[in-house]
Amino acid sequence: MHTAAPAPLRAVLYLITGLVTFVALDSLVKYWSRDLSVLVSVWFRYVFQALVMALAMAGRGVRFHTPMPGRHLVRGALLLVVSVLGTLSVVMMPLGEFAALVMLTPLVVVLLSVLVLRERVNGLRWLLLLTGFAGAVLVLRPSALTLGWYVLMPLAVVLAYAGYQLLTNRMARTEDPMAMHCFTGLFGALAMTLVLPWIWQPVADPWVWGVFVLIGVLGTTGHFLLLLAFAAAPPSTLSVYLYVQVALSVLAGWLVFDHMPHPLAWIGIALIVGSGVLSAWYAGRRQRQTLAPSRP
Repeated sequence: MHTAAPAPLRAVLYLITGLVTFVALDSLVKYWSRDLSVLVSVWFRYVFQALVMALAMAGRGVRFHTPMPGRHLVRGALLLVVSVLGTLSVVMMPLGEFAALVMLTPLVVVLLSVLVLRERVNGLRWLLLLTGFAGAVLVLRPSALTLGWYVLMPLAVVLAYAGYQLLTNRMARTEDPMAMHCFTGLFGALAMTLVLPWIWQPVADPWVWGVFVLIGVLGTTGHFLLLLAFAAAPPSTLSVYLYVQVALSVLAGWLVFDHMPHPLAWIGIALIVGSGVLSAWYAGRRQRQTLAPSRP
C-alpha cells in the first residue's frame, strides 16, 4: 500500500520539477531565437496561460472579484516587465550567468523592505546583501565588453521581480492564488496583444508554431507547479531549493550551447548562491524562533 509523500517533500518535488520546466523553457527560447520572434513568444505564452487559467477557474467555480484592482494591475505590469526583459536576457546571455543574477531577487527584497517598508535589518543581512551584489559584478564583468548596455536588463529583471514578490506576499493574505495567477495572464495577454502589430513577424516554418505551443505549456506548467509547491510548504522551507535552478541552468548551458562560465563568473555565482542560501537559512531560523512557544 502506497502512502502520500509528506507535504514538505511533496512541495520540494513540485518546486524542483517546476525549476526544471523553467530551465527547459529558457533553453528552448534561446535555441529557437533565430527562427522566432522573442516578443511574439512572450505574447503566445501569456495568451496560453490566460486561457488555461480561465478554464481552470471556471471548472472549479472560482470567481474573480477583488477589492484591490490597482494592485493587481501593478503586479501584472511588474511580471510583464520580468517576462519581456527576462526572455531578452536569456537570448543575450549564457543561461547559468542569467539564472545566478535572478537569484539576487531575495536579497533585493530585503533591500526594498528596508527602503520601502522601513524594516530593520541587522549587520549580517547587510553583509550578505553586499556579498551578493559583489558576486553580480563578477558575473557581469566577463560579459560587459560584448553585451554593452544589455547587461542592465537582468538587473532590471531582478528589481521588477523583487517588487512583484513583495506585492504578491502582501496580496496573498486576502486574494485567491488561482485568481491572482489568472489575472497576471490576462494582463500580459492584453498588453502584448496591443503591441502585437508592431512586434509581429511572419512564421514561415510550421514547426515554430509547435515551439510556441510548447513554450505556452512549459510556462503555464512551471508556474502551476510553483503554486502547488508554495501551497504545500512555507517559503522558509523552499527558499534554499530555489538555487538548484542555477546548477540546472549551468548544466543546460553546457549540454545545449557548449558554454561554461568564465572563471570570474564562477566566483560570482558562488558568492550569489552562498549569500542567498545563508540569507534564506537565517530568515527561516528567525521565523521558527518567532513561532516557537515561549517557555514559562
